[in-house]
Amino acid sequence: MDKNFVVRLWCGLGIFVVAIIALYTFNMIPFKILYSLFALVAGIELLSFFQHGFKIKKALLAILEIIFLVISSIWVAGTDLIHFWYIILGVCGYDIFAYLCGKAIGGKIFKKSRPFPHISKNKTWEGTFCGLIISVILVAIFMITQGRVDTDYYFLFCGLFALVGDLFESFLKRQFKIKDSNEIVIKNKYFAKLEYVVGGTEGHGGFLDRIDSTAFSATVLFVIALFA
Repeated sequence: MDKNFVVRLWCGLGIFVVAIIALYTFNMIPFKILYSLFALVAGIELLSFFQHGFKIKKALLAILEIIFLVISSIWVAGTDLIHFWYIILGVCGYDIFAYLCGKAIGGKIFKKSRPFPHISKNKTWEGTFCGLIISVILVAIFMITQGRVDTDYYFLFCGLFALVGDLFESFLKRQFKIKDSNEIVIKNKYFAKLEYVVGGTEGHGGFLDRIDSTAFSATVLFVIALFA
C-alpha cells in the first residue's frame, strides 16, 4: 500500500468523521460553515495559480472555478440533510471506488487506451465505470429508503457530475502547468500547517482537490433546482 493512498485514506476518514458530526448538530450549521471555509481556502489556492503567469484564457477558467465554489457554498447553505447525503454518496462513492477499482483492475480489461489521456492520464476506463456505477447504486439505495425516487431522481447523476468537476480542475491545472493545486500555497509559512488537514503536504493536491467534484456537482444541482 503506497504512502499516497495511506495519507488519502486517513485524511478522508478524518474529514468524514468531522463532517458527520457537523451534519447532525445544530441543523447542519457547523457543516455549512466547514464547507464554506474549505471553499474559501480552495479559492486562495486557485488564485495562487497566477504566480505562474497571467493570461485571459487562464483567468476565465479560474473565474469559472471560483463560480463553482461560490454557488456550491450557496447550495450547501440552503439544502437539507437528505439532499446533501445524496451528493455525499454520489461524489464520494464515485471518487473512492474509481480510485480503488482503477488501482485494482485498471488496464486489465481495456488495455490499449485511457478515457482522458490529455487531461487526467491516470484515470482508467475500469475505474471510471466502476465509480459511476457504484455511485448510482449508493444514491439509488438511499433514495429508495427515503421514498423520493419520483422527485429526486436527478441526484443519480452526482457521480457523473463529480467526474466532470474533477476533469475540469485537472484541465485547469494543466493550463497553469501545475501538478497539485496547493504546490504554491504549501510553500507559504502561513498555510503550510493548514494543508495537513487534507493531506496536501504529500503531493496530491490540497483543499481544491478535495472539493472540486462537490463544487461542480452542487453547482449543477443548484441550476437544476432553479428550473425544476
